[in-house]
Formats: sequence, C-alpha cells, structure tokens
Amino acid sequence: MFTRSFAFAFTALTAAVCVATAAPALASEGVSNAETAKAYRMDAARHIYAAYPTKIYKGKLPPLVHAIVVTEVAVDNTGKVQSINMIRVPTHAPDVTARVRELIRHASPMPAPSRLGATRFTEIWLVDKSGRFQLDTLTEGQL
Repeated sequence: MFTRSFAFAFTALTAAVCVATAAPALASEGVSNAETAKAYRMDAARHIYAAYPTKIYKGKLPPLVHAIVVTEVAVDNTGKVQSINMIRVPTHAPDVTARVRELIRHASPMPAPSRLGATRFTEIWLVDKSGRFQLDTLTEGQL
C-alpha cells in the first residue's frame, strides 16, 4: 500500500515538473528587459502567442482578413493589465472586439516591464473568419 501511494505521489510530482518546465522561457520568467514601449510590444506579443498557441493563424493571412482590431494596453510594473483601450474596432464584427478584449485579459499578467515600469503599448490584431489571429508585431504577412 505504501509503495503504491509513493509511486502515485512520485508520478504526480514528475508530471507537475514536466508541465512547469514546458512553459515558454519568457512566460516562465515573466520579465521583459525592454527599454522602449516598442520593444515591450514585441515581448507582449510573444507572451500572447505563448498563451494561445492553438489560436494563432499559421502562415500568411489571406488578402482580406475578417476583422482588424487596434488596441492600446496599459500594464503596471508587474505586467498586470490595467486598461484596454479599443482604438479601432470592426463595426461588422462586435464579437471579435469582445473576444480580443477577453484574450488580453486572460493573458494577464504580461511580462513585467522591469526597465520601463508601468507602460502602454499598441497592437494590431488581424483576425481570420475562423477566429484565429496574428498580431501585427509577429505577423507572417499576407498572400
């Protein structure tokens, strides 16, 4: 009985370690050394991609995307999202706007901007009809 309990505990601990080490380096470190808002935008985009790997549109986007959303996100010095300002929204697809806002909220905290302190960055979300997206910062372009 003791051996079975020990084996189960060891297996659970091993699984937890594997899950913890499988996280991307930036997400596990949780710190950005960016010195400008533009450089921080790149770290935030990588963090969002790591948070939603199955929702990223792979390859070049079609010539016409379903929706474009432009956001301005404010984060505090720990990376916690403080506010999301929607600068441009698709009037034909209000559900996309709500979804982008929710994706940003659930990706919080972003990497802590260690050199910048609290900061703001803009991002352009390019959303396909399938709901998958690319961020302009990391886009693979269009056909």
